[in-house]
Amino acid sequence: MRTTKTIAILAMPGVQLLDVSGPLDVFAEANVQARTEAYRLRVIASQPGAIRSSSGVRLMPDAVIGEDIDEAIHTLLVAGTPHAASAATHLDVTAWLRKVTPKVRRFGSVCSGAFVLAQAGVLNGKRVTTHWAVADQLAQAFPAVQVDVDAIHVRDGRLRTAAGVTAGLDLALALVEEDLGREIAMKVAAQLVMFFKRPGGQMQFSRKGEAAPTGRSALQEVQRWIAANPAEDHSVAHLAGRMSLSPRHFARLFTQEVGATPAAWVEGIRVSAARRLLESGDAAPKQVAAQCGFADADTLRRAFQRQVGITPAEYRKRYAHAVG
Repeated sequence: MRTTKTIAILAMPGVQLLDVSGPLDVFAEANVQARTEAYRLRVIASQPGAIRSSSGVRLMPDAVIGEDIDEAIHTLLVAGTPHAASAATHLDVTAWLRKVTPKVRRFGSVCSGAFVLAQAGVLNGKRVTTHWAVADQLAQAFPAVQVDVDAIHVRDGRLRTAAGVTAGLDLALALVEEDLGREIAMKVAAQLVMFFKRPGGQMQFSRKGEAAPTGRSALQEVQRWIAANPAEDHSVAHLAGRMSLSPRHFARLFTQEVGATPAAWVEGIRVSAARRLLESGDAAPKQVAAQCGFADADTLRRAFQRQVGITPAEYRKRYAHAVG
C-alpha cells in the first residue's frame, strides 16, 4: 500500500506563481489518476502572512519556515522569483534550508529557485539547471555548482532542479513517474495536455545568440557588421582585415573582450538569423543556409542542433509564424 508523500513548495515574496501552481496541479492530477491521496500538498512561506506573487496574486501558505507542519516533508521544492538571481536570500531562509534539506527524501528548485539553494550551500558539487537567461550567472556566482544550461530538468541523487517556469511541470511529472509509474504519469500528461517527455532542451527558447555587441568600439563595429550581414565571409582573416590586425592578434583580442572565439560568435549569430527565417518564412533549408552564411543545409543542421538542441525542421514545425 502506498504511503502519502508530502510535497512542500517554498514560496517567497515576489514568487513566480506558475513555479508554485504548475507543479502542484501536476501532483493534484496524479492523485485523481491514482484514485488515492498519493500526495499531500503544502505551500511554505518565508514569513508570516499572505505571499504576494510577481503577478500581484496573493497565496495563503500552509506553514511558515521554522514552524512545525503536521507531517514530515518528503519532497521540498524552492520556487523561483524574477529577482532571485540578483537578490540575497534572507539568512533565516538559508539557515532553514541547511537544516531541512538533509532530512527530506528529495529536494530541489524550479527556475531561479536554484539561486536560493545555492546561497544556502546545498548545491555544491551537484549538477543542476535553471532558466537559460540566468544559467551563466549561476555558474559564475557559484563555481562549485555544475550548471547544465540546456536541460529541462536534472536529477542528481536526491536533488531535482528544473529550468524556467513551465519546466516545473515537466519536473513534477518526472517525480510522479518515479513515485507512481509511467502509466499514471502518462495519464496526468494527457489530462493536462502537456508533453510526457518534452522534446529538445531549453536552448530552443533562448535568445542568447542575439546578445548586444561588447568590447572596444572597433570590435563592436565588427560584431554589428556580422549581425547585419550573416551570409558574408566572416573568416578570422577577413574580420581581422576590417580592423587592420593580424589574424592571430584579432582572434586573441576578440576572445578576450567578447568572451567567445570569433567562430563561435559568428555561428551563434548565423543560427539566430536562421531561427528568424524559420519562424517567419517558408524558405527551403538550402535557402535558409545560404542566406545565413552556412555552406549547405547539413552544416546548418549541425550548427542548429549544437546551439538550439533540435533540428531546423523540428524548430520550424513548432515556431513557424509564431513571431514576425
